[in-house]
Amino acid sequence: MAYKTKEWRNAMRVTVDYNYMMSKSLGDKGITDAELRALKDRAQRAFEYVQNNRGRDELYMGWTELPYNQEAIVNDILSTAKEVRKKFKYFVVLGIGGSALGPSMVFNALKHLHYNELSAKLRGGPKFYVEDNVDPVRMSALLDVIEPEKTCFNVISKSGATSETMTQFLIIADVLEKKGVNIAENMVFTTDACRGNLIKIDDKFGGKIKKYILPDGVGGRFSELCPVGLLPAAVLGIDIKGMLAGAAYMDGLCNKPAIAKNPALACAALQFITMRQGKNINVLMPYSDNLKLMADWYCQLWAESVGKAVDYAGNTVNAGTTPVKSLGVTDQHSQVQLYIEGPFDKVITFISVGEYAVRMPIPQGYEDIPDVGFLGGHTMQELIQAENKATAYALMRAGRMNYTINLPEINAFTLGQLMFLFELQTAYAGAMLNVNTFNQPGVENGKKATFALLGKKGYEGTKREIDSAPPLDDKYIV
Repeated sequence: MAYKTKEWRNAMRVTVDYNYMMSKSLGDKGITDAELRALKDRAQRAFEYVQNNRGRDELYMGWTELPYNQEAIVNDILSTAKEVRKKFKYFVVLGIGGSALGPSMVFNALKHLHYNELSAKLRGGPKFYVEDNVDPVRMSALLDVIEPEKTCFNVISKSGATSETMTQFLIIADVLEKKGVNIAENMVFTTDACRGNLIKIDDKFGGKIKKYILPDGVGGRFSELCPVGLLPAAVLGIDIKGMLAGAAYMDGLCNKPAIAKNPALACAALQFITMRQGKNINVLMPYSDNLKLMADWYCQLWAESVGKAVDYAGNTVNAGTTPVKSLGVTDQHSQVQLYIEGPFDKVITFISVGEYAVRMPIPQGYEDIPDVGFLGGHTMQELIQAENKATAYALMRAGRMNYTINLPEINAFTLGQLMFLFELQTAYAGAMLNVNTFNQPGVENGKKATFALLGKKGYEGTKREIDSAPPLDDKYIV
């Protein structure tokens, strides 16, 4: 799929600068070239594992082919999105995990930061909401600000057995039915191709609910570039072909097994080395409000993928690092003090923007007050970029590891690159750790306990196990 010119694509290339991870900048606190060379074989094996298993559904590697195999689906999504924009005043995603974090992140990145407050003419599309929790106050608040009969609800669940999503669905379906609305006209399901509860529900409506397929080989946290994320983005008027083209471009940049030539492999190698050094906190700090929710999306991607108790050999490894969300400049005033002077247990990844959507000049004034007057004549873009560089430099001077991912600007193409960079980084890191990157047994255990507590059939044994646990001791409750 052709996307703009080669020159434009190259000008929009996302790059990784890891100078401030290396001993040349950090001295004995940094990584040496010898350490990177020692990782060469392991990194190459990780690269080959991902390359050799691309597209394999049974390994949940189908996400690797999403930039290439969705032309017909994309065209259908664009057609549906056009109809939704004509017919509905609101568009609401019902989901949780990647089904909610991905659409929220792309909306935040590529639309006006106060999109829903804009006039309908300026928005050019429906108001947009994502319900990603089962807090009753949140659901009640949503119903206060939408007109359900004028809302298209996108229910996203592969199995149709996700308790949170199906709870949201049951509440919305009840509201619509009480208003005399045929829910088939106000719903889009994103689910499995032929099985699961949403298919059964659609059968009750004669198969009239519009459906999109969540591919078998694509797990929730890797699903933003399939209909899970593409439909909400298209409804918002976002260039979904551009996102996929960006992902394909980054995939091409990462087609070499050498750390120095593959940006995603470099990021994975840096994280792997620092894990072995005991740096167990992985901070993602974008310097853009439009990328604030990128950190939320990344936290799930990284935590669920590499946080594993055992490796493929059955060894107990308790692998992973804890992802932390941070926002520049905001969190310079809340977290950076700890990063610079606290324990040497963190790696900070900055996301920097070359050209913001607006520059916003700072007016001249109060030149007699030096602390204020020096700002005049600059722009807000200059200020945030200076603070970004200064924070990275200050961390380096304190011997704290950090590296920077540079986006020339924020658009659909660069966002697609950034998502695919993080997905490949995560896959490579999991392979280096020899863990199953694509399962989440810890999450599944929590789901089973929830089912048992709510009396779901088939979980009586788990309920008995929970009930037989030692009782809580009042002396530990204060």
